[in-house]
Amino acid sequence: MRVNVLAFGIARDIFGGPSLQVEINANTVAGLKTSLETSYPKLKALASYLVAVNNEYAADEYVLDTRDEVAIIPPVSGG
Repeated sequence: MRVNVLAFGIARDIFGGPSLQVEINANTVAGLKTSLETSYPKLKALASYLVAVNNEYAADEYVLDTRDEVAIIPPVSGG
């Protein structure tokens, strides 16, 4: 299954651009994370990051569809 992923913050730097197409074996958020972390090991180094699907945070067991808008949201700090 192929999914388009939007990247924000440090994730954009890790992926080398604002978006990418990812081929995943398991059609869940957990499967997507595994694929991304295998292809982009620096992503694992982040303390935490969230995955949003169709503008809502998604749990690891969420089942993805090729039409979903998927975004990687890295941790943010500020004051």
